[in-house]
Amino acid sequence: MKVFLWFSIFLWSISAVISQDHSAEHISAALKNRAHAVIRDSKTVIDMRSANNVSISIQKTITVLNKNGDKYGTLGLFYDKNTSIKSAKGEIYDEFGRLVTKISLNNFKDESAVNDFSLFEDSRVKYYMPQINSYPYTVVYSYEIRNKQNLIIPEWNPVPGFDVAVEKSSYQFVCNPTDEIRVHSRNYVGTPEEATLEKQKSWTWQIENVPAVRHEIYAPNPDTYFTSIKVAPKNFSYYNFKGVYEDWQGLGQLCYDYLLKDKRILSPETIQTIKKLVENDTDDKEKAKKIYDHFQKKTRYISVQIGIGGFQPIKASEVDRLGYGDCKALVNYMQALLEVADIPSYYCIVEAGDEKTDLIPSFASMEQGNHAILCLPLANDTTWLECTSQDAPFGYLGSFTDDRWVFAYTKDGGKMLKTPKFGAETSTQAREAMLTLSKNGKISGDLTTYFQGAQFDNHFSLIKKTPIEKERQLKHLYDINNIEFTSVDLAANNDIPLFTEKLGVNIENYGSVTDNRISFFPNLFNVQRTIPSVRNRSLSFEIKRGYTDIDSIYFTLDGEIVPIFLPKQVKIESKFGNYELIAKLVDGKLFYYRKLVIQDGVFPPEDYELYESFMQEVATNDKLRLTLNLGK
Repeated sequence: MKVFLWFSIFLWSISAVISQDHSAEHISAALKNRAHAVIRDSKTVIDMRSANNVSISIQKTITVLNKNGDKYGTLGLFYDKNTSIKSAKGEIYDEFGRLVTKISLNNFKDESAVNDFSLFEDSRVKYYMPQINSYPYTVVYSYEIRNKQNLIIPEWNPVPGFDVAVEKSSYQFVCNPTDEIRVHSRNYVGTPEEATLEKQKSWTWQIENVPAVRHEIYAPNPDTYFTSIKVAPKNFSYYNFKGVYEDWQGLGQLCYDYLLKDKRILSPETIQTIKKLVENDTDDKEKAKKIYDHFQKKTRYISVQIGIGGFQPIKASEVDRLGYGDCKALVNYMQALLEVADIPSYYCIVEAGDEKTDLIPSFASMEQGNHAILCLPLANDTTWLECTSQDAPFGYLGSFTDDRWVFAYTKDGGKMLKTPKFGAETSTQAREAMLTLSKNGKISGDLTTYFQGAQFDNHFSLIKKTPIEKERQLKHLYDINNIEFTSVDLAANNDIPLFTEKLGVNIENYGSVTDNRISFFPNLFNVQRTIPSVRNRSLSFEIKRGYTDIDSIYFTLDGEIVPIFLPKQVKIESKFGNYELIAKLVDGKLFYYRKLVIQDGVFPPEDYELYESFMQEVATNDKLRLTLNLGK
């Protein structure tokens, strides 16, 4: 029966390929609209024959409409000791469906898949890039991958990205009748087709005629609108890592008991060093700060992706000896150091990146997450540590891992935790400046800017640069013609955390002098630009992180500048935030005050015009020009 089923699938697949019309002219106008490429047909069949024998068969036909769609005609096949490429072939057709060339595995380039941060990684990739300069063209691929594990089942993402339409795509998962799986469906309309035979059962999902989604500025996380299907078997095998789980609690127990087992053993010398380091401290947080400082000075980050090393850290004793490790190894090492001082901590997995992507609380699976961080559940003061940075403040997680659900391994099983969120009230950039405006238009003086919360990282990277690099980067950041820095003083208070930037500046010819008048823009340092218009917006829009910017600038006026002008005050309120501007004389000095508060949130498409209008008003007022008379 199993042979018959697979023979039927084989005949169905082959007949579909043979009957496929590869001419681009037969793609409907609705699917071509806004599209750089169209997936004509895609069939994925996952056959989980056993926990250590999973076959992945894929047939895909893609028509590339223009140069921007070339990347969708490229195929990359990753492999390692646990994954083998059984076969791969294809064809390329021209605009009219005429065969241009055939592709075999010999035409694929083979390279190491080591990334820029890796020293140890055994993954490789075979890839093929069509060398076609005439559009449109169609690529047909057919390939089979064999996995010796079932812990990671390939996810189905029928729409691979923006500006890609889908004519037809299907995903079939086949397994033994006694196998148990869990499925997480996202943005899929309908239910899968289920079939049960004597020796197999299957689930099939499919979509048809899905138009391309145009990329729009401020688009929310693609997970909220693109379709995906995740499958996780209850019983799994991955190298020698085997077990059964149904939820995060069970998976966390397995990971703690197997992946972290005997990994936190330290040498007697290191144990003694840590004990001596904190012997005079009684507060756990102060102890942890000292240990973290010791840890940062001793270690650096590299990547390790060999075999199960993608999930399992190397031993703490090895990191202690070598002085380096990947995120998993460094988290495990820091955890071991804390254990010496009897400070509990949780090894946590997070999906890191500027996009806030949650691990799905209701669906446990091992492929979620791409980074490890450490959580210290201190009494009434949960503290998080980024262990791959040698200079991150104690307890600070930046925009790389903020505000998302993460998965913690604990001795009592897995736990879902939420990393801290930086709101508008805590993500601040506050600038104070004392400047002098000369009659010839020159600006000079000093300014101090304080960065906190998510804005701590705005200029923090400057702190380790050379003086020449600092000045070059500051000129880029401030982007003011003729600006020169007479002094640069950068400091980070890791206890708050707070980054302070003190600058001395000279700006020749900033003010324009004509007919006994001088005119200038009092907002030198923080001018909001307008945001792009989006006609007929279809997606919701998201302001990912709120913030507050405050600028307080005092101008001492040259004796020949008449300190008389009409005061200016502006207040704008909206659902997206608020804006305030004040320009007036205070004790003979010109005082300029600007405050912009932006609130995070997800808003419906129809609100985008309101947001654009609000930001346009801010940008217009930020360009306030003052004109003062010059005395004789």
